[in-house]
Amino acid sequence: MTSGRRAIAPRKQPRQVRAELTRQRILDAAAHIFEEYGYAAGTTNRIAERARVSIGSLYQYYPNKDAILVELVTRHLEAGEASVARYLAEGLPPSLEDTLRVFVRAAIENHVDDPRLLRIMAEEAPRSPELLAKVNDYEAERFRYTQELFENHPEVRVADTEAAARLAVTTVELVVHKVCSAPDPLGTRRLEDELVAMLHRYLTGPG
Repeated sequence: MTSGRRAIAPRKQPRQVRAELTRQRILDAAAHIFEEYGYAAGTTNRIAERARVSIGSLYQYYPNKDAILVELVTRHLEAGEASVARYLAEGLPPSLEDTLRVFVRAAIENHVDDPRLLRIMAEEAPRSPELLAKVNDYEAERFRYTQELFENHPEVRVADTEAAARLAVTTVELVVHKVCSAPDPLGTRRLEDELVAMLHRYLTGPG
């Protein structure tokens, strides 16, 4: 360690299929352990036992559980990007309401599983410079794309499309995360319908 910071970068980048499968088993096991026991009690020993690997093998891939959690957060972000990309590959629908539904649905799909793990990732993930940079880049790209979408969509009537893009992206992310991770979450269809309606009214109201 340097400067008192715990190492959180993965130690070993798998180059063979077997090694990648081992790392995936560790990540899957960690997700279940963190969800079942919480982060404080989700020890590397428990993770290794659930993954059916020795503790030494686990440490070949990750120096500590902080590094494992950061990897889970990173993969969560990448899954969100992939989900949106799948919808964009099919082309956006012409109506603003249906376009908003595409992005809201993609966000819900990326949050609907493992709600306790989502809370742990949001509240307890180490805020490393590398992770913060990844999150900031991810958000900046979404803001840019959404602003461009609003500027060119004939149904959008808000004057400040930059502010509207930031508000829309942040609202979807925070609301979906909060509602999906609540002890008594709304059904996904109710959440989707109400969030789409709220954003649509805001974007199409008097300018």
